[in-house]
Amino acid sequence: MEPVVSHEKEYVKAPRKLNFLFSQKGAPYVFVAPFILSFLLLFLYPLLNGILMSFQSILPGQVTFVGLSNYMKIFNSTFYQALYNTTVYVILTTIILVVVPMILATILSSRFIKFADFFRAALFIPSLTSVIVAGVIFRLMFGESETGLANAIIGLFGMDPVKWRYGAGTGMFLMVLLASWKWIGVNVIYFMAGLTNIQKELYEAADIDGAGMFQKFYHITLPLLKPVTLYVATITIIGGFRMYEESFVFWENGSPGNIGLTVVGYIYQQGFQMNNMGFGSAIGVVLMLIILIISFIQLKFFGALKKEG
Repeated sequence: MEPVVSHEKEYVKAPRKLNFLFSQKGAPYVFVAPFILSFLLLFLYPLLNGILMSFQSILPGQVTFVGLSNYMKIFNSTFYQALYNTTVYVILTTIILVVVPMILATILSSRFIKFADFFRAALFIPSLTSVIVAGVIFRLMFGESETGLANAIIGLFGMDPVKWRYGAGTGMFLMVLLASWKWIGVNVIYFMAGLTNIQKELYEAADIDGAGMFQKFYHITLPLLKPVTLYVATITIIGGFRMYEESFVFWENGSPGNIGLTVVGYIYQQGFQMNNMGFGSAIGVVLMLIILIISFIQLKFFGALKKEG
């Protein structure tokens, strides 16, 4: 008699580890694992390693622990000049890249503006341009010769040609102008996104009460844009302190009298050009502390650190 063959499917139980990965407890860890790994490898490890390097003297094939020696050498005239240049740049770019985009976003969000989408795209396009490419164009526009675009324009008013890249004020003007041209469009998008969350009923009620355009902006738009303003100001300040490209594109071999030297440029100069990675790391740690302190003061000033309830 032939044996009876069972056609029922045999189910193999998955290992407990796989069951855990697909469970409600394990699945969240699977999804956040890429972020955790990238955070550990690309942020935390370089941060800790940079702090460690700041206490070392690093030469080819030789690493020596020097304690606080690198930090004692930081506070010199060159660092003060770099910090001064960076601070002025941060103040100017923060004012321009917060106030101007807020006003432009308010205007473009108005129902009286025609071709608003065209102007939004036109303002955003510069952010897609490389700083190096844009900087080369700016160098041609602000060339030292009389045929340069900027000198040709001021020549129409009887002014002498200006050596834009060789003066402290004009050099700072070029860096701020390049940064403003590139990032105004991005910040306009941020503010326009914030304006869409403001209820139109508030403006309608203000119209009924007889409020004017400036009154509605001051009492409705400005307070309700506070979270966006805080975010834009924060990223602008941090971006300003870590600025390097705008300086490098105008003075790739160093600016005269360090008029264009920034803190990050000083880090690159000492760490890579002078082959002093320990000292460069110490400057980076000091810069990180400066950014942390300023960010904390800013958040405290805006009331973002207040506990609710």
